[in-house]
Amino acid sequence: MRHMLLRTQLGGRPHGRHRRWTVAGAVAAGAACAVVAATTPALAAPPRPGREPLPLERLFDNAAAGDDARPGEGDFDGAGNSLSAQDLAAAGWTPGRVLTVDRTRLTWPRPAPGRPDNVRAAGQAVRLTGRGEALSFLVAGSTKGAPGPDVTGTGVIHYRDGSRATYRLTAPDWRRGPLTTKAVGLPRLRTPGGPRAETTRLYAVTVPVAPGREVASVTLPEDPGPDTDLHVFSMALRGPTYGWTGSWAASPSGYAAVAWTDRTLRLVVHSSVGGPVTRLRFENTFAQRPVRIGHATVAVQGKGAAAAGRPRALTFGGGAGTDIPAGAQMFSDPLGFRVPEDANLLVSIHLPGTVKAVPVHSYTAQVSYLTADGGGDRTAERGGGAYTATLDRWPLLTGVDVTGGPGSVVTLGDSITDGERSTPGANGRWPDLLARRLRGQHEVPRFGVLNHGISGNRVVTDRYPGNGTSTIMSGVSAGHRLERDVLAQTSARTVIVFEGVNDIRSGTTAAQVIAELRSIAARAHERGMRVVAATIAPCGGFYDCTETAEAHRTAINTHIRQNAGTYDAVFDFDAAIRDPEHPERMLPAYDGGDHLHPNDAGMRAFSDSVVLRDLV
Repeated sequence: MRHMLLRTQLGGRPHGRHRRWTVAGAVAAGAACAVVAATTPALAAPPRPGREPLPLERLFDNAAAGDDARPGEGDFDGAGNSLSAQDLAAAGWTPGRVLTVDRTRLTWPRPAPGRPDNVRAAGQAVRLTGRGEALSFLVAGSTKGAPGPDVTGTGVIHYRDGSRATYRLTAPDWRRGPLTTKAVGLPRLRTPGGPRAETTRLYAVTVPVAPGREVASVTLPEDPGPDTDLHVFSMALRGPTYGWTGSWAASPSGYAAVAWTDRTLRLVVHSSVGGPVTRLRFENTFAQRPVRIGHATVAVQGKGAAAAGRPRALTFGGGAGTDIPAGAQMFSDPLGFRVPEDANLLVSIHLPGTVKAVPVHSYTAQVSYLTADGGGDRTAERGGGAYTATLDRWPLLTGVDVTGGPGSVVTLGDSITDGERSTPGANGRWPDLLARRLRGQHEVPRFGVLNHGISGNRVVTDRYPGNGTSTIMSGVSAGHRLERDVLAQTSARTVIVFEGVNDIRSGTTAAQVIAELRSIAARAHERGMRVVAATIAPCGGFYDCTETAEAHRTAINTHIRQNAGTYDAVFDFDAAIRDPEHPERMLPAYDGGDHLHPNDAGMRAFSDSVVLRDLV
């Protein structure tokens, strides 16, 4: 599941900058997609006799994809139904293609259509070696002849030191699994009677591994039953991000229809920390087709669309451009370009073809620029004269990393974190102000701050439906985007969760929000992250902040303040801006004008209320 819900027994969660993993009981968190239990070396066991670990591709026993020109080819579910090789190719998922999903390099199987390209899990021992931050599987579940339930099983990770860890893996169904968490969706189902218009899905599911231990092999789950299968197409360890710190980031919040031909975008983004070498991340999240980047550059902003100096060209695997498959991401090669701290950057992207849709971050509080159709490649130009139009979204670009630094703090939130009602162009969002506080002190590490707020986002329910273009740009739920927007972020050390007001305004109960907050905390703890929860700010006076919504807000905030060991720290953002005489409302001095979104002073009150030592 691309942004899985996860439960673990890899206990004794770490605290502070230096993390030590120990073995302790179970941590339950929401609907589970993976469970990992660490054991001591004394309890280790090798793979069963006759199960010598083999490379995954040598275990393939099922053909999921068939060529449309050969109707009888491929049988994914035991009833003759299959994926279309042509649809896979149209999405950029060609045989042998390396696909980076949530910072893990997964390889789409090399066999030609009609040949075995996946293994049906039945306790096979897979040779997989190395160290990493997590273990990712490219999977799907199937039920014979019909859409079915998710398929779940338990396997074992074997470490080189003789220890092992069990994991519980869930593969969502290839025909009925959630669209909001898929790695890729294909438009057709191949049936014995011909192709049918039905979305078929594949998922990337990630489970924890023990930090620092070298993996020797992985035993897949046992066969789940006669009519269901858990299919594994690829698996890989997510490598660490030693030496890199996230300086800027934004979440894909939707998939927008556009009509661009041969244009150059010039996006304005703001760094938190600086460094002498940079790399940029581009994502084709939610997409159905690859996107072609012809050239891309980075520069420090001068005035408007003009650069302060010569833009520096990015490369991708040594080449000037790249194709990003549907659902995948791409990092540029490291570039010797010094990113200043607390500075606006210009990231220019030439899209040479006709682009009909792109993933975007919808609210930016910042003006960016683009050329007219047919404007060509203007990425290298220092001047801004070619950029005759403005843009209020960030398409494709999701991250700027720099070398050095101690790692990153991720802020997971909604429109308040996204900066709505703060002064546009002033970079006065509360995460920006927190970054400035961190840079101006020596008490704790000077972390980068990554803003993963999405306007309109919710903790529990998805706003964007997860498939196809949409005018809804409020993203998938915090739980469904946690893997991509938090756990897979560059050198993420701490997450601040400040979200829930949109849930209570839409009828979600306090109990539902609390359950998801607990799940988010447990999943982040599994990966060695520190978790801080912030209380929900008051919204009395906004049209749908009813007495019922206020009661749910109060209950959620009571849970957060009482904590009960769920969170490593609590920031009381409610107390920071509420009116003592009317606690359901914010103080007028902090009100951005609609009684829901704080103004610049309110943003500063949030930042000032952060206890910096609680970040480590």
